[in-house]
Amino acid sequence: MTGHGTIQRAAGPYAGRTFIILNPAAGQEDPARLRRLVGGAFAARLAPFDLAETSHPGHATELARDAVRLGYRAVCVVGGDGTLAEAATGLVGSDVPLAIIPRGTANQVAQNLHIPLDLEQAVDVAVQGTQVPMDLGSIRDRAFALVAGAGFDASVMAAATRSLKERWGFAAYIYAAVKEALGAAPAEFRIVADGREIRVRAVSVMLANVGELFAAFLPFSLPLAPQPARSWQDGLIDVVILAPRNLADFAGVLWSAARHRFGGDERLIHLQARQVTIEAEPAVPVQIDGDPAGYAPVRASVLPAAIRVLVPPSRA
Repeated sequence: MTGHGTIQRAAGPYAGRTFIILNPAAGQEDPARLRRLVGGAFAARLAPFDLAETSHPGHATELARDAVRLGYRAVCVVGGDGTLAEAATGLVGSDVPLAIIPRGTANQVAQNLHIPLDLEQAVDVAVQGTQVPMDLGSIRDRAFALVAGAGFDASVMAAATRSLKERWGFAAYIYAAVKEALGAAPAEFRIVADGREIRVRAVSVMLANVGELFAAFLPFSLPLAPQPARSWQDGLIDVVILAPRNLADFAGVLWSAARHRFGGDERLIHLQARQVTIEAEPAVPVQIDGDPAGYAPVRASVLPAAIRVLVPPSRA
C-alpha cells in the first residue's frame, strides 16, 4: 500500500445512498435488534441506505471496495475498531468518506474523533457530518486506524478473547493486561525509524495513529503521544516503546504517560516517524488494530490523509 491517488466515485443510482457495514459479532448487542435500530435511524432522517453484514475476516474491506466501485456517498461502519480498520483499508485511494457508528468493545478511534457513542447522535454525524482527512498506518497492505504493536500489547489483544469481551466488555482488556503483565518477558528490539536505529530491551513497541486511549471507568485518558489532539492528521506514526524492568514499573509507565511525560524516562520512550521497522529476538507477536498479525519483523509506514471521515461539524 504505497500510493493512494484519489479514485473518483461512479455516478449512478447509488450516488445518494449510504452503504452500511455491520459487524454482527461486535460489542454485546443483539445483531437483529441493532439492524432495526440503525435502519430505523437512517429511515427517520430520510437518508437512503443499503446494509450488509460481515461474515469473515477481511469482509469489510471487500464490501467497502464494492461500495466505492458502485458510487455510494459514504461507507458507514457499525462495529468496533477492527471492522473500522478493515473498511478503511478498502477506502484508501477513493473520495468516499467513512462514517462511524461505534458498537465495538472499545471504540477508541471514534472517541479520538469525538464521534458520539450514542447511536442516534452517531447517525446524525453519518448523515450530516463534515468530511475531514485522516491519516492511516499501513502494515503488510493492511491499513490501521488506531494502533499496531509488537510484543506485550499483541499478547494482551490475543488474551482478550471474544468470550471475555462478550462477558466483560472493555474490562476484558484490563484483565488480559494484568494477566500478561505478570509474565511479560522482555525481548531485544531493533527499531529503525526514518533511518534512525534504536536497540532496546523492551516488552512492547506500539505504533499509534491516534493520540489517546479511553476507558469508561477511568477519569482520564491514556495518551500515546505528548500532543495527542489531531495526531491522526500529523502525517507521522507515534512510536511508543515500553521498557519496564518489573511489574511495579508498569504502573510507573502508565502514570508517566497519563501525565504526558514521555521524555527523560528510559522505561517509556517516544518518537515519531514516517516509516518504522521492528525486529525482535526472540520473535514477538504482532497485532494490527486488535487483530493478530503474525510475528515480527514488521515494517510500517504512514499514509497521510489516506481517507476522509465524517465528524461532528463542531470538530471539523
